[in-house]
Amino acid sequence: MSLQPFPSESTELETQSLGLISYTAALELQSDLVERRRNGDLPDQLLLLEHPHVITMGTGTRRDHVLADRVERERLGIELVEVGRGGDVTYHGPGQLVGYPILDLKPGRKDVHRYLRDLEQVVIDTLSILGVRGHRMKGQTGVWVSGCKIAAVGVRVSSGWITSHGFALNVSTDLSYFRTIVPCGLQNVCITSVSKEFGCHREVAEVIPMITNAFAEVFERCVVIGRPTTESEI
Repeated sequence: MSLQPFPSESTELETQSLGLISYTAALELQSDLVERRRNGDLPDQLLLLEHPHVITMGTGTRRDHVLADRVERERLGIELVEVGRGGDVTYHGPGQLVGYPILDLKPGRKDVHRYLRDLEQVVIDTLSILGVRGHRMKGQTGVWVSGCKIAAVGVRVSSGWITSHGFALNVSTDLSYFRTIVPCGLQNVCITSVSKEFGCHREVAEVIPMITNAFAEVFERCVVIGRPTTESEI
């Protein structure tokens, strides 16, 4: 029997910057990569991308946390998708940097709580590079700046300890779209973005190398740039 080319112990992290792709396409891509990672056919993956306007409902979502009805969603061009990650309702849209790590947590990181905290630390370290002080909020998941939420975290860990879903950092997001939901089920929560904290527009593209380096440091991975995924493959 031949050995897997990328066993659980592999420290290689392949990153892909996918630009703007639909949420459904990203789900399908993650599903494929999870299976391939489980089989050892590829190393750990980090997908970095943006989505068109979409509201996603995790396994803990209450229906009344989606505030925009079908007519309003159609007017605003917002898709509604139920997903298999943990957590409540979230919004994704242009200007938001979404990260989907496909990691094998075996053998030394089989701890979902630690994994969530590590993802938060990646965002906190990235914000620090940008000169923004991010922090955790007791009893909550995600990253905050001065009491306002700037990043959401919601994950799925499948059989074999392979991860999917991940984090979403508001960089230049139109924050008015968050009025269509109760973000992460938190009433009256303040939402902010990197651009809002700076008082000027910041691009997602400039944050990608920062968050990649922070991820590699927190998870002790060696980064390689993946082959760009074509639209036909997505």
